[in-house]
Amino acid sequence: MAKTKEKILAISLRKDGLSIKEIAKTLNVSKSSVSIWCSDVLLTKNQENALKKKMIAAGHKGRLIGAETQKRRRNDIIRKYREDGLKDISNIDSRDLMLLGIGLYLGEGNKKGNKFQFTNSNSDIINIILLWLTKILKIKRSDIVLNVIINSAHTKREDDIRYFWSQKTKIPITQFNKTIFIKSKNKKVYDNFSNHFGTLVIRVKKSSLLQYKVLGLCYASAIKSRE
Repeated sequence: MAKTKEKILAISLRKDGLSIKEIAKTLNVSKSSVSIWCSDVLLTKNQENALKKKMIAAGHKGRLIGAETQKRRRNDIIRKYREDGLKDISNIDSRDLMLLGIGLYLGEGNKKGNKFQFTNSNSDIINIILLWLTKILKIKRSDIVLNVIINSAHTKREDDIRYFWSQKTKIPITQFNKTIFIKSKNKKVYDNFSNHFGTLVIRVKKSSLLQYKVLGLCYASAIKSRE
């Protein structure tokens, strides 16, 4: 008797346009049972369209939930390895900083000529090089000169861009040279347009001896690495 009552209710709900899954959940029965009971019920075109929309919306919601779960999992992993990194690198001494700076300069520094120049778009790397210059190479911060290289599409943002780098480096805008705007045929507008701050170039006044010293350190580190 109970099954007959559930079947009647299931057919009624199906005629109202509910999905098999919704009916099964409402009546607390299996989807297979509902599917059998309602196999002869024909939905109207509007009801079919409404169910399709529900399915699409549910799928979109599921993808959002899945993406959010993945994001939380990824953030947890990143947080763990950052904590591990702080434990593994508890202190950085002068020799560590010396070698770190040399490695970065080998990658992004000027290896020709007699002018010190380091270029990068990552503010953390920029600040490591600034620390290397001041703590290891004993360069005065007042002798450091910065300038930004960025696409000409960002011309109207120049003040914001220079302010961003000034805040990140703690170097006043008065020590910035003229911004270099690069003209490009690419007219594509990116989603992160307002969060793009170009590339920063670090130079040092009267830096020929400094450049020779840095290149000497790079040369020595390369020789030592082959021993």
